Amino acid sequence: GATEREIKRERHSITEREGFSVDLRTQLTEQMKILDCQVEVKQQQLSDLSDFLRRRGDIEAEYARALDKLTERFTHKTKKKEQWDHSVCQVWSVLLTQNRLESREHATLADTCCNTLTQRLAHSTEDTGRLHKRSKEVGVQMQDELLKVTTELQTALKTYNQYHTDCMAAEGKLKEAERLEERHTGKSADLSLGQSTGPRRSSVKKIERLMEKRHGRVQETQLKCTKARNDYLLNLAAANAAMNKYYLQDVCTLIDCCDLGFHQSVERLMRCYLTSRGRVQKTEEAGLKQLEAAVTSLDQGGDRDGLMQQHDASFCLPFRFSYHPHEGDQVCEVSAESQVRYELETRFQQLQSRLASVTLETEEVSKTLKATLTSLLDTMCDSESNPAPDLTSSLSHELPGVGTAFKVTLAKRRANQQETESYYFTKVKEFLTSSSLTSKLQAKHDILHDAIQKGNVRSQLALPPLPPQRLHHQSGAQGSRPISLFCHTLFTTDIVSHIQSSGQQIPVVVESCIRFINLHGLHHEGIFRVPGSQREVNHIRDAFERGEDPLSDSECDLDSVAGVLKLYFRGLEPPLFPYDSYSELLECIQIEAVSEKSSQIKAIMSSFARPLLIVIRYLFAFLNHVSQYSDENMMQPYNLAVCFGPSLLRGVESGDAVARQPQVNDLVKTMILQHDAIFPSQSDLPGPVYEKHMTLEQEYWSPAELSFKQGELIILHSKASSDWWRGEVGTVKGLIPHKYISVSFNHLIHLLVLGSSFMKVGQLICGGRG
Repeated sequence: GATEREIKRERHSITEREGFSVDLRTQLTEQMKILDCQVEVKQQQLSDLSDFLRRRGDIEAEYARALDKLTERFTHKTKKKEQWDHSVCQVWSVLLTQNRLESREHATLADTCCNTLTQRLAHSTEDTGRLHKRSKEVGVQMQDELLKVTTELQTALKTYNQYHTDCMAAEGKLKEAERLEERHTGKSADLSLGQSTGPRRSSVKKIERLMEKRHGRVQETQLKCTKARNDYLLNLAAANAAMNKYYLQDVCTLIDCCDLGFHQSVERLMRCYLTSRGRVQKTEEAGLKQLEAAVTSLDQGGDRDGLMQQHDASFCLPFRFSYHPHEGDQVCEVSAESQVRYELETRFQQLQSRLASVTLETEEVSKTLKATLTSLLDTMCDSESNPAPDLTSSLSHELPGVGTAFKVTLAKRRANQQETESYYFTKVKEFLTSSSLTSKLQAKHDILHDAIQKGNVRSQLALPPLPPQRLHHQSGAQGSRPISLFCHTLFTTDIVSHIQSSGQQIPVVVESCIRFINLHGLHHEGIFRVPGSQREVNHIRDAFERGEDPLSDSECDLDSVAGVLKLYFRGLEPPLFPYDSYSELLECIQIEAVSEKSSQIKAIMSSFARPLLIVIRYLFAFLNHVSQYSDENMMQPYNLAVCFGPSLLRGVESGDAVARQPQVNDLVKTMILQHDAIFPSQSDLPGPVYEKHMTLEQEYWSPAELSFKQGELIILHSKASSDWWRGEVGTVKGLIPHKYISVSFNHLIHLLVLGSSFMKVGQLICGGRG
């Protein structure tokens, strides 16, 4: 019954998340439809105005009678457009009102209306359609980014739910073991008389081992749950920040881009019309002043706000994403507990550096964007690019060569204007992307800052938390890897043969490097792109070749560890992807539909050897996880594909490797993005799978604090954290608080611990501790 209730609750939660995604996608689609409708409105306005002026010129001879008829015609049209309530519509209203007062017009006005102004309107109509198309491209991209953020939030929530379920299951098993222990204790008391103590002691030991195992499992699942919850909360904050940024800033920017130059063009057109009307009789002056006032009141910002107000349901900011704890989880904030505190502090420092860099880039792009906008608007309203109607009319009566030269010059200026438009929209796209990234990073930064501060307050009120200690394997110890399993050609071997001979489904190099990067480097800027120290890369490689695991502690350079992982795959012969599949896989890139492309790749890879497919699945799940932190580590799927593509896919002939590298990169990028669709699940292909929230292997953990007396001899191995040392007293190994230890030698200023070597520092004085 409990299982069925959990399944129903999970289905209900999934239904709610899917329903919100559908609503958000529908709302974003409706926004694009509204903007499309708006551009049709503007083009129709320009078309109507052009038709109006042309007809005005045609009927100039019958001015008195025809003008009244024309006014009535467009008055009827404008009544249908009153719902827009824009400043341009107000200009229309004043214009038609004044037309009722006009009774005659000069021949110059007729020529101006029929030629110059209609040509200007044609340019404005063309500009409006072109600018709207580019604005829509930017809008679609920003909406895709917003949907990606919500998708990542849903994925993080699902992962958190899964780990919290595991945590509750482990706690239930622990309680069951405790009840078994209580029952056994009671029975042992009743049967203590007249029975042998041997079987009873054996049973007690079994229960103690069971309790120890269940306690370890609970601690491990709690740690995984904490990491998953932290990741979910960070994604939650980033999603809310992205929603705020898009609805409160980006939407306004997109609407401004759609209206770019439209109001200025209409204003310029009407001012040209007013200039021609300057020669109208004095009886028309009162009407012209009213029209001047209407033209001056053209307000792009007001029209934008009016449009958003009129369609409030589509443009209003949705409700904030709220935190959904999983089945009784009481923690509702990022937790800086002992096991994850160092990780959060490291991530906070990296995120702080990344945020400062992105903020600086955004400011520079903003400055360039403002300057480009000013230049573009000046070009659109420039008297040389859009000459006055009197000048155009006079040129039409001069020599044919003069008019042709002017048209060529005008065409060149129009081309320059379009180049400036392209550059402007490039900067708009950069600014929106960069500012959105800044919002997400700032949200994560603030939450981590508060969590670390709270963790510092807690640490001042109690003993420092015990850091996880990963002990080194000793040769011959239980659980160590036999030296015979490692050959001196580990980095240049056939991976399938190595798996079969060693019995390791995931080679130790791959497993250890990925685990190290998962624990310490997911947020490291430029991971896999920034080269590490060649000396340290060689040192780590040689240690693996000797059968050791040099990554058993966190003192290695991240970039060097990443370099070792790439070096391993680059040296495999044959490569990770078999030679005979190289051409078939690259042909899949020609398929445009993503689902069809993924299916074809999956079909080709289904013929791979089972051990090989398990390793590939493990690697690409890890790369997909790394790309999820691209806001912080700057490693998008394409960047990862560039780093790993040449190492994973190689043809038999290397002559066309450079020419086919873009296809290889595209293939690897697709496999990273579509990992879940391409690779079989664990039920379909049993074997190790990559876990997003890893912990150190439990067999290496020793979080016990040592007990010792004042003046007792202590051997220090290495520093575990700023608060703890790894060491041993006698033959017992464990952790020693840093603040209770002072070195008695006067000249020993710095204690240097290199690698896993031991340093006997002599007699240490322990203050205030028995």
